[in-house]
Amino acid sequence: MSTLRGKQKRYLRAQAHSMHPLVNVGKNGLSKIWLDQVEDAIEKRELFKIAILQNADVDITDVKTYIEENSRIEIVQTIGRILVVYKRSDNPDNRDFSNEVDAI
Repeated sequence: MSTLRGKQKRYLRAQAHSMHPLVNVGKNGLSKIWLDQVEDAIEKRELFKIAILQNADVDITDVKTYIEENSRIEIVQTIGRILVVYKRSDNPDNRDFSNEVDAI
């Protein structure tokens, strides 16, 4: 897995700025089923936000660690209870952001 450079992360943060969280972590916490849903969504979108709800039993570092250890998804940014995540799509038709990231 390649790690993102500073300019690439800056570009992705700028693109994610106006996005609303697509996935939430609630009282059920983290599970393989939840991660499978995140991986399906990121395959289609490449970049989105994850929100950790107030009633969640996990904190931001738990979510970040779980995602990084169990998938190829990269954490671009954490702000409060929001994570910005990115993964290059395996399907060339879904590569909206990765083409720009590769050019940087």
